[in-house]
Amino acid sequence: MKAHGTVHKYGDNVDTDVIIPARYLNSSDPAELAKSCMEDIDKDFVKSVKPGDIMVARKNFGCGSSREHAPIAIKASGISCVIAETFARIFYRNAINIGLPIIECPEAAEAIQAGDDVEIDFDSGMIYDRTQGTEFKGQAFPPFMQEIIKSEGLINYINNKNK
Repeated sequence: MKAHGTVHKYGDNVDTDVIIPARYLNSSDPAELAKSCMEDIDKDFVKSVKPGDIMVARKNFGCGSSREHAPIAIKASGISCVIAETFARIFYRNAINIGLPIIECPEAAEAIQAGDDVEIDFDSGMIYDRTQGTEFKGQAFPPFMQEIIKSEGLINYINNKNK
């Protein structure tokens, strides 16, 4: 499995209320949530994100309330993977459960810049910044996590296993 896209870069402590503001939590429709993703810190995100793009952030990404709306909005916006120095544990679990790949890699999160062209190989955990000509070793996805991602989330994965 691979991801390849342009980077959207954010800082430390991007919380779930910034990813999807609470005023939009009356919807659980992924397409509706995607329309408001990141709007409180990046008004142009929804207009500029393209399918396959990659989000990069610093420390403690996804902190705050433990709602699934945040990774759902990110995934539905077209983001193919989030790279960060660290993730809030509940966000990490929610992201994998809904099929959004995320990778902790402090070196990549620090070095990669907004607008860079980045490719990720989930089998090896390698992150390639094609713009800067650099590469980073993140954690490889274990086979079961790759299956969850390929299945578009944990519920689909379980349902497919039970067929």
